Amino acid sequence: MKILISPAKKMQVDTDSLDCRGMPVFLSRAQRLLAALRALSPDERRTLWKCSLPLARQNDRFLQQADLCQNLTPALLAYDGIQYQYMAPGVFTYEEFDYVQAHLRILSGFYGLLRPFDGVVPYRLEMQAKLLVDGAADLYAFWGDCLAHSLAAETDVIVNLASREYSRSVLPHLPSGVRVVSCIFGEETDGRIVEKATLCKMARGEMVRYMAQHRCQTPEEIQRFDRLGFCFAPEYSDEKIYVFRKEGKKDAVSWK
Repeated sequence: MKILISPAKKMQVDTDSLDCRGMPVFLSRAQRLLAALRALSPDERRTLWKCSLPLARQNDRFLQQADLCQNLTPALLAYDGIQYQYMAPGVFTYEEFDYVQAHLRILSGFYGLLRPFDGVVPYRLEMQAKLLVDGAADLYAFWGDCLAHSLAAETDVIVNLASREYSRSVLPHLPSGVRVVSCIFGEETDGRIVEKATLCKMARGEMVRYMAQHRCQTPEEIQRFDRLGFCFAPEYSDEKIYVFRKEGKKDAVSWK
């Protein structure tokens, strides 16, 4: 079983806390993306990144200094968004680190597919970015079906905790024999389940932590997840979608 999660925009460098255990599987493709980004003008990169001028300048400095083989941070420690804060890998046990290394996979617009202890550098490149490279019009076309094939070679069961932006790079390309269970974290409003972005990120991080602590080996085991006030809602769930319901305010975007 493999667990899919999204990366985070915010990244940090930590070359001291833990050693890297390997390099990204698609490092050569990341090198091509790096070259394509460097070939753009600063204004073109800022348009691609859709960020402020100060942030674009910071990203430009990272880009020009980047060496994908040196000064690396384990991927699990490199991302610093809400999901990773609630996952809290900084307080994992050795056994929990071994669990996520075996089961967790991080999707990335730049690196493609990462194991938690693959060495990475800071970058900014979301999966939705329309970067022209190798004749592809965007990153979905650039990555094609290779991420799905890489996952299918490792497992026939996937727990999908990734956002739609990132899961779209994998799920449509998986072979029919691979079972996928996608998790929804939301509140019940007028007979529907609605999601809030921040709460979902928190819950996804907590779910990874729960799975690591309990060494979950099957999707069915995560139905016992009960953190942040969520609990499994069988009436909204099926074999492909697990819904975890939480009571709350009713001002979110509808899932269905």
